Amino acid sequence: MGLLSILRRLKQSPEQEVRLLLLGLDNAGKTTLLKQMAAEDISHITPTQGFNIKSVQSSGFKLNVWDIGGQRKIRPYWRNYFENTDVLIYVIDSSDKKRFDETSLELAELLEEEKLAAVPLLIFANKQDLMTASPVCELAESLNLHTIRDRMWQVQACSAVTAEGLQDGMNWVCRNIKFRKN
Repeated sequence: MGLLSILRRLKQSPEQEVRLLLLGLDNAGKTTLLKQMAAEDISHITPTQGFNIKSVQSSGFKLNVWDIGGQRKIRPYWRNYFENTDVLIYVIDSSDKKRFDETSLELAELLEEEKLAAVPLLIFANKQDLMTASPVCELAESLNLHTIRDRMWQVQACSAVTAEGLQDGMNWVCRNIKFRKN
């Protein structure tokens, strides 16, 4: 009888499917992050000309991650993917200081989007393994993150190449999905 009730309980609580939108400028490391999350080979990555979708299991969730290309000509199409987004993951190349203004503007525009209102935001400060990477506190200041009041947000230092910081970021995502969906 005990085993049967456990099996019934398991059947009644299937994994929740969650939609994650992975955005950022071109060359920020979005596809490398996605492939690391899916435990795939990262040795041959080319610029994303449209989008990639991968499903990743984490903390009882099936995470459907949509990786959309970040080239300037593709960015206007980002809005086609906003609907039903549970968490926005924005990836920044921490070593490319020349593009901080551009990435800050893109992020600010995303945060103004009605379809992304109150959607939790994880910013992966990528490429922290490089000597030229800006520290997270400097990035947060340059992006004016202290002004965000309408959603939960987190900046996570990471390296898509070494996978350092990825699990911490995904743990934050899963904690905040639970908070949002319950």
